[in-house]
Order: sequence, then C-alpha cells, then structure tokens
Amino acid sequence: MHQGVPHVSEEVTEDATRPSRIQRLEQEGDIAADYLEELLDIADLDGDLDMDVEGDRAAVSIVGADLSQLIGSNGEVLEALQELTRLAVYRETGDRSRLMLDIGGYRADQKTSLVKLAEETIAQVKETGEPVSLDPMSPFERKVVHDAVAAGGLQSESEGAEPRRFVVVLPA
Repeated sequence: MHQGVPHVSEEVTEDATRPSRIQRLEQEGDIAADYLEELLDIADLDGDLDMDVEGDRAAVSIVGADLSQLIGSNGEVLEALQELTRLAVYRETGDRSRLMLDIGGYRADQKTSLVKLAEETIAQVKETGEPVSLDPMSPFERKVVHDAVAAGGLQSESEGAEPRRFVVVLPA
C-alpha cells in the first residue's frame, strides 16, 4: 500500500509540460521576427527587429532607416503586414495570434496622439455632459481610445460598421 503518498494527477503533469502564456507569446514573437526578417531580405530593406511581450500579446518592432514604404498611407501597409505576420504565426502554432507590429515607431507615436485626443474628448464630455463621437478609426486606434477613456473615468462604445467604425465617449 502507498498510504500517505500524494497522488500526482495527469492534469498536473500535462500543465507542467504545456508552455506558459509568456513562453507562448515569446514563441509568437520569434516566429513573427523570423517571418519579418525574411520579408525584409526579400524587399532588400534594412531594419532591426525588437521583440517584447506587452500585456497579453507579443509585440514586434522594426526600426531602422527609412521604412515608410512598410507603413504606407495611414498605416495601411503596416496593418496588412501585421495580418500576414499573424497568419505566419498561426501557420506555425495553430493558434490565433494577437501580435502587435510596429514599424519605425509609427504605432507608438499614434498611440501618444490618440491618448491626447481621448484626454481632450474626456474633458469636453465632462464639461458639456454630452456624448462626443470621434472620426472612424482602426481597431487598434479604437482600443487605445477605449482604454484611455476608461482610465479617465468615463465609458465609451464603438458604433458603425467597418471600415467606418468610430468611438463615442459617453458622459458619466
């Protein structure tokens, strides 16, 4: 008899062999970086890749010389590259990725501008007590605004249909 010996369940053993959330996100970043490095080589573009985990998603940044052609007008090329990179990660892992791609600091600059817009809108809504609708935005832009509005103590919602979906900041 093995009385007093704790039983190790199969479930615990499986969890021990499963990669942690951070490890999965780091793996996503590695796959994305490999894919993007090949893309830069094919396009004969110079750029350095930086990988990180930000909250609940992998983040990859390409920095270097003039990478404006990889950003495109209003970030359209950047959005397309992000989707292609997410597909490359999916192909390797079988899991849907929420990876965030930034090129030349475009998204970081955009985020700063959007937080400022949200703060100004919060002040306007608090002053007038009236809801304010913003111009149509991409899903990334809307998320930044929603997060900033929540941090400012108000609520917001998205309305409309893609690609004309927009944020409405609501009074308290």
